[in-house]
Amino acid sequence: MKMKAAVMTGVGTPLQIQEVELAQPKANEVLVKMGATGVCHSDLNALGDETTPKPTILGHEGAGIVAAVGPNVTKVKVGDKVALSWAPYCGTCEFCVTGNVHLCETAFGPMFEGTLLDGTSRLSKNGELIYHNSLLSTFAEYAVVPELSCIRIPDAMPLAQASLIGCGVATGYGAAVHAAKITPGSTVAVFGIGGVGVNAIQGARIAGAAKIIACDMKVANLEIAKKFGATHTIDVAEQNAEEALKELTGGYGVHFAIDCSGHTGATESAWKGTRKGGTVVVVGAFNPAAALQLPAGGFHRVGKILKGSFYGDTQPYRDFPTIAQLYLDGKFMLDELILGRIQLDDINQAFDSFHDCNCINVGRTVVEFSSQEQKEQLKSTDSVVTI
Repeated sequence: MKMKAAVMTGVGTPLQIQEVELAQPKANEVLVKMGATGVCHSDLNALGDETTPKPTILGHEGAGIVAAVGPNVTKVKVGDKVALSWAPYCGTCEFCVTGNVHLCETAFGPMFEGTLLDGTSRLSKNGELIYHNSLLSTFAEYAVVPELSCIRIPDAMPLAQASLIGCGVATGYGAAVHAAKITPGSTVAVFGIGGVGVNAIQGARIAGAAKIIACDMKVANLEIAKKFGATHTIDVAEQNAEEALKELTGGYGVHFAIDCSGHTGATESAWKGTRKGGTVVVVGAFNPAAALQLPAGGFHRVGKILKGSFYGDTQPYRDFPTIAQLYLDGKFMLDELILGRIQLDDINQAFDSFHDCNCINVGRTVVEFSSQEQKEQLKSTDSVVTI
């Protein structure tokens, strides 16, 4: 089938809107009619990365309607509303069978090669191969994705909001609820108030934390953090974070700290500002050349936990529907994370905004592929693609 897509043709160059071909789904694959996709900073990173296969269709945050299924698909059916996960798992390795599906390595070889799980692509133009991105490639009207990337969500869930769940929302929520295991009545510090950080704040709020302290050097982001549940803020450009955290917690430090910043200096501050027996979760990705320095003296006496968390220890089949239902129940803020709504033809505007230091970065610009009226028709027989 032919479809419109935003294609990356060169490093750092604007995406090109092209008509491309999409082959039918193979075994254990699903064809999804995209309803919406978020534009994430990770997409900008991929656009600027020399190792990204080219040409490719970027995009890894998306939601839509199942339009067709390949052989052996059992988890979804035509007409289901789904949010997409860029990290499918095998279900059979040691990590998967022990419940740590976020540690499965199955997807990463094909992901780095720009293919689907079987090592091939469903994308092409005039017979020339186009690569996938993160096994999804959501910057297109349709996507063929692994079955294990398709997570059913409630029919009442709007697709624009649903598209945000699969990356920063789930990562931040999971970092608080699953990786840190925040307890009711506890004190929490969140470093780095961006798209992941605000959702870590939401996760802490939902987990019942009594005091949630947002730490950042951008005053505007600290103000936004209050809307999502932060009870206190620390401007780390003006205050010593360790001292401020202890002052807010009777001199002890917080029970839990979550570092979403990707800077080792923030992790060091989080460690020093966490009390004995506390937990520090690092969800931000460090520069591989950076060094993390923690006090060695008396290290064994403080009883702290330092934990890295990939994807917020998310289990998509557990967490995506939970977050969606929390949203529908008025307990999780997603509307406020939509910074703007655009059409696919205007997608480069979203990338341009990343370079504007005055733009708000707590949330996503969302590409919508159809009008609201058309979305309501996506489940109709006429809108289903038969393969």
